[in-house]
Amino acid sequence: MAKRKIIVMSADALVAEDMAYLKNLPNFKKYLAGGSAIEHVCSIYPTITYPCHTTMATGCYPDRHGIPGNLKSPYLYTQNPIPWLWEHDNVKVPDIFDTAKAAGITTAAVFWPCTGNHPNIDWLIDEYWTQHPTQTLAEAFLDMGMQEELVPIVEKNRHMMVERVHPQCDNFIVACAADIIRKYQPDLMMLHPANIDGVRHHSGLFGKHVAASIEDTDRWIGELMQAAEEAGIAEDTSFVLTSDHGQMDIKRVINLNVFLRDAGLIRDHNDWDAWCQSGGMSACIYLRDKDDSLIYEKTRNLLEHMCEEGIYGISRVYSAEEAREEEHYAGAFSFVVETDGYTAFGDNFLRPAVTAN
Repeated sequence: MAKRKIIVMSADALVAEDMAYLKNLPNFKKYLAGGSAIEHVCSIYPTITYPCHTTMATGCYPDRHGIPGNLKSPYLYTQNPIPWLWEHDNVKVPDIFDTAKAAGITTAAVFWPCTGNHPNIDWLIDEYWTQHPTQTLAEAFLDMGMQEELVPIVEKNRHMMVERVHPQCDNFIVACAADIIRKYQPDLMMLHPANIDGVRHHSGLFGKHVAASIEDTDRWIGELMQAAEEAGIAEDTSFVLTSDHGQMDIKRVINLNVFLRDAGLIRDHNDWDAWCQSGGMSACIYLRDKDDSLIYEKTRNLLEHMCEEGIYGISRVYSAEEAREEEHYAGAFSFVVETDGYTAFGDNFLRPAVTAN
């Protein structure tokens, strides 16, 4: 008989090479051994967290779902840094939570990207942080649509949270998800711990530091399934472990905005004709006035020259039209640049132009 409840845990940056170790850990063996597995997938472009998770939730490419990156576009925002795409109203198509609610299925999400103020999530703690020193964690989550009834769960687990620090924030995420499972038994629970991603960004792709984060992932599988057991729903629950992307080792970071500034296209972070917004190993180039043909040609010529020179980390320059046609990728940008395989792109417009990783 088909199971009627689903827990989906996206372990950010978990990759196929990690599975040999994870499969031998106790909770994976207890709960997931013998399950179905898809070992290789073709991801979307670009393979970064918010577009990937929105594709998982909607079944659509970025040109349809409307999330081209992690950050909002630079047009309307003079803040530095630019805000993230936390809110669900940025998503342009129905997602799994919408479809579930239409079918009468109860829903929950903890730190699943782009779910802020989602109208069809019954129990929601969005991926979000306090925005000023006097704001409490519960107040921040309430601003992003958390239900009042979840405040006690947040307060109970608040001692675990160190914002943007792994694995502390991930321990908080999983503890809150487990408490929601115990108390409310949602039919669909989706959560997103990012510890593996954090340690890979900080210390490299493989090593003992990654093994420790894989062990954390196994522990979280156990905590979630133990919560399901305590709620009496474990036998009726399917557990899905997934991931959004892998990573590549980089040797340097190049700030393309330095060269746009040298060309007179940037004066300040809120006074520019062309602006490069990093997506890690790709980047989007936005034009303040997309109808200005002179600025368009000047920017295109500069980017293509940098690509041809072979020293600026660029292997390909896509026009917006090429990105949509070849990669199903679209947004308010005019160009996309792709890495040479060992360069990441930064956002700074002040020197140094190149930093070692």
